[in-house]
Amino acid sequence: MATVSEWIEGARPRTLPNAIAPVVAGVGAAIALDAFSWWRSALALLVSLSLIIGVNFANDYSDGVRGTDEHRVGPLRLVGSGTAAPKAVLAAALACLGLAGVLGLLLVAVSGYWWLLAMGGLCILGAWFYTGGSKPYGYYGFGELAVFVFFGLAGVLGTVYVQAGKVSWAGLACAVAVGSFSMAVLTANNLRDIPTDVESGKRTLATRLGDRGTRRMYVTLVSVPYLLTVVLGIWHPLVLISLITAPLLLKSLRAVGGGQQGRALIPALRDTGLAMLGWALLSAVALAF
Repeated sequence: MATVSEWIEGARPRTLPNAIAPVVAGVGAAIALDAFSWWRSALALLVSLSLIIGVNFANDYSDGVRGTDEHRVGPLRLVGSGTAAPKAVLAAALACLGLAGVLGLLLVAVSGYWWLLAMGGLCILGAWFYTGGSKPYGYYGFGELAVFVFFGLAGVLGTVYVQAGKVSWAGLACAVAVGSFSMAVLTANNLRDIPTDVESGKRTLATRLGDRGTRRMYVTLVSVPYLLTVVLGIWHPLVLISLITAPLLLKSLRAVGGGQQGRALIPALRDTGLAMLGWALLSAVALAF
């Protein structure tokens, strides 16, 4: 039976910035529209956190029962390592996704924008079918696109919309920036896993682009938020303060650009997530003023 600490590790806490950053950035855009609601923001954050923990457990379960994680070099996987029973991990995944659904329904009910139920349903389905089902889209190179849509566009713009009833150009810029950061985190993860994914038949975008192409994509993705910061700074000069988060990526860029492999790439996931969270926090504060 897995211990509490192993369950926490299995939930992959290092991915939580991917869930927190879009809500934080969305809050900043909502404040800029004079539409901030703390309890709607809190609900949006709980939905986002439940969703990412749910997709992490679902990914653990689906990859584990397929045998994809047998030679994994990354953080602990509960099923693949035999630490927890597949049914237990599946139950945890469904519980988290169910909680995301209930909280999302509550958020839609209090905001009155019922069409958002469709977006919420797509997010939950996207979380499950990333590695679940007979033909998971994560195995066909669409994982990065899904992350951009769900934890970039949907996460940021959804947070803005449930508060303001509209979105803004600043909100859209934040959504693209956070989505690019999230894609970069997954790209670093899949770069690390190219050898084992090829062996197991998991055709991620990284396996399709190859080692060199994936490294170039990572550099491009982490550059996008800072280019958008400069553009957004034309109308919101204080947003330029977010540029100070760029040095957080120096080690990651050296690891990725320097050809590091396997476990040596794990810190790149952490540092990219921290840069994303720092960027979102500073941008939100700047937009608030």
